[in-house]
This record gives sequence, structure tokens and C-alpha cells, in this order.
Amino acid sequence: MKDIASIGMVNEILRKYDLKAQKRYGQNFLIDANIVDKIAKNACSKECVTIEIGPGIGSLTQMLLKYSKKVYAHEVDEKLIGVLNDLFVNEDKLEIIKGDFLKIDFKDMSYCHDRLVVCANLPYYITTPILFKLFESDLKLEKITVMVQKEVADRFKAMPNDKDYNALSVIVQYLYDVEYLMKVSKNVFNPKPNVDSAVISFIKKERLEVKDEKRFFKLVKDAFKWRRKTLYNNLKDDYDDDKILKAFKVLKLKDAIRAQELDLRTFIRLDEVINDV
Repeated sequence: MKDIASIGMVNEILRKYDLKAQKRYGQNFLIDANIVDKIAKNACSKECVTIEIGPGIGSLTQMLLKYSKKVYAHEVDEKLIGVLNDLFVNEDKLEIIKGDFLKIDFKDMSYCHDRLVVCANLPYYITTPILFKLFESDLKLEKITVMVQKEVADRFKAMPNDKDYNALSVIVQYLYDVEYLMKVSKNVFNPKPNVDSAVISFIKKERLEVKDEKRFFKLVKDAFKWRRKTLYNNLKDDYDDDKILKAFKVLKLKDAIRAQELDLRTFIRLDEVINDV
């Protein structure tokens, strides 16, 4: 089969199956085979199983199969599932899973105990929920490589007091080393989106000690609940007031401090003091 990631093949597939990109699913199909090959080559390993989210018409899927032990592709659009089944009819390394990725229970997935990598061209409108689902899962994720809106990519490496620094920045930097792979022009998509994209990788790292990660992640998200509010005001409705005040005293935090001024280690100490660890 020819490379799917070309303007000719994409248009041919769309005509053959009478398809149009669905805005409600954030569909934009890649039309540059070199870029797709670079993404897949960086993301995958022959020893690992790959999870793809939103394969579309298979531009990236085709390359992931080239470099992976097996690929599990989650697709929510029923029409595209039929297209994928036709295009990859003889491909036994591919399993297509129908449904909304955000609603699945990983315990029900046959890959839940495998060594895993994730590679996906994520729809812009659900990038953050998908990443949080992966970050907070118990999957054995060695690496996550995703294409996202460029301004979202900038948040992952943001540091305290940067305008892009938020809960996602803190949680990502706790879990992974972040590698910025490449900027991707909006011109290599059909249809063309309004903004450029970027490809980033999250690589598993040795973590700082946190007693309860899910509780820690909740604290971080609560701290950033309202960006214009102080840290105290964001925490006061969900945490014991005396413990918040004790944490401020122990950590020597000023009363009007905001979450975006705290670094990762301070968040870890905040969690320890508030929760009496």
C-alpha cells in the first residue's frame, strides 16, 4: 500500500468512502509521509505495544505498524472504523477498538499489562483530558508521543511564573522528562487547521517520592482551579483550614501567593503537610 499520508491518497480515500473531516471529532488528516515516519520512528519500539488514539484514516497507523510489536487503535467515528478495516484488512498486528477513549476502563483492555507506548495526533479540543487520563492511569507507559496544538506544547515545559505554567505543567514534570521534537506546520494537514502543531514526547523518569499520587494530582489541580485567585482561596473549600494555614507557615509561603509561583518540590511538601504525611 502507498503512503496514506499524502494529499493524493487522503483525497482518494475521502472520495472513495464519501467522507468529510468531522469538526466535532477534531479531524485533520496528515498529508506529509516524512513527518509521520519521523513521529512513529521516535515513538515506537519493536519490544513495546503501541496505543494510538484517533487513528482517523490511518496515516500515522501505517507507520506505527512499521515500528511496533502491535498497535491498538482507539477510534470513536464509526465510519472511519470501516475505512480502517478495509485499508488494513490483512494486518494482524493491528487491533481497532471502537468507542470514546475517555470512557474506557483500562482494566478491560487486553493491553493493560503490556509494556506500552502511546503515539497520537490528538484532537485539540480534548488534548488535556486525554493526557490526564493517561498520566493518572496504572498503565506501564514508557513513553507518550503526541502531536498537539503548539501553544499547548509550550505549557509542558513551562516553569513557575511563566504565563503557560499550570497544573498540567506540574504533573507532567513530576511524571516525565519532556522532549520537544518538532514544530509541525498547519499546511501538512487536510483540512488545514487554524494553528500550527508541535510533537512532544513524555519519557518515564525516576520520580520524587509522593505517598499517594492520585491525591497529589488532585491537590495540584485544585491549586490551579481559578488562575486569578490566591492559592489559599483555591484550596479553602476542599481542605481543612487549619492544615492549610499550617502548611503556609511550615513552607514560609506569603498569604497572597498563587499556585503559579510554586515549583514541583514545593507542591510535594504542600501535599505532605496538608495531608499529615
